Amino acid sequence: MAGNTSSTLTVERISDLQVRMTRTFDAPRHLVWEAFTKPEHVSRWWGPRYLTTVVEALDVRPGGSWRFIQREPDGTQYAFYGVFREVVPPTRLVQTFEFEGAPGQVMVDDMTLEEHDGKTTITIISTASSVEGLEGMIASGMEAGAAESYDRLAELLATMV
Repeated sequence: MAGNTSSTLTVERISDLQVRMTRTFDAPRHLVWEAFTKPEHVSRWWGPRYLTTVVEALDVRPGGSWRFIQREPDGTQYAFYGVFREVVPPTRLVQTFEFEGAPGQVMVDDMTLEEHDGKTTITIISTASSVEGLEGMIASGMEAGAAESYDRLAELLATMV
């Protein structure tokens, strides 16, 4: 996994419990922040194209919660949720991430956004609560799912600029 690049997403395992994902978007930081923190935007880019994402909750403040439900065409559902720990608009967002299908396997995602010359680089360091949790996340196809989501995010950002 270390150093793999899918599209322009770079995914690197940096410890037994951590993965770092990095991607640069051709959009100013305030728009990238908005795309991550407004339900009407998140539902348009979060997850693979064949799934529909419903933003059930997105309370972007320390202690606020989020919950997204993804639906397959046949009606099968997957739910993800967490709590925001730190919110520093438009530079940093720290939140927990949990898949309802794997209770107790909590990730902490620490995202920073840096803007240079009108482009924004996001860096997310995901820290698992266990080695098994990280291995499970990697085995679930996290890298391909994140790459497709970020491709969709880039498409959305192009319409927001």
